[in-house]
Amino acid sequence: MNGDGTRDGNGAEGTPPDSDLSARLRRLETQIERKRPLAAPDPSTRPRDTGRTPLAQAMTLSTEFVAGVIAGGILGWIVDHVFGTKPWGLIVLLLLGCVAGIYNVMRVSGFAGGRPGQRDR
Repeated sequence: MNGDGTRDGNGAEGTPPDSDLSARLRRLETQIERKRPLAAPDPSTRPRDTGRTPLAQAMTLSTEFVAGVIAGGILGWIVDHVFGTKPWGLIVLLLLGCVAGIYNVMRVSGFAGGRPGQRDR
């Protein structure tokens, strides 16, 4: 609006054509990519299951818990049957199965099994 004619949209002397701008943009992008440091994967972190749906994750966690309880119950029944310690083998190993199931759920969900080299404060 000052009448100098450099921004009138008709390709006047002060504005480069679109092909020059595109070439400059491509050069700038390649320079940025060269200077950007490559992100190295951290070996101490466990890969997360980002592709899972919440339902699949819930089924995995519940299966981990139930498997621990069932394994403890079966082992307790076997111990009771073999050694004749009814009902103490079943009770103790069922409780240990519950603890193992809870630990498995925490391990799978990422709450247990801290990263090496880092301490809880």
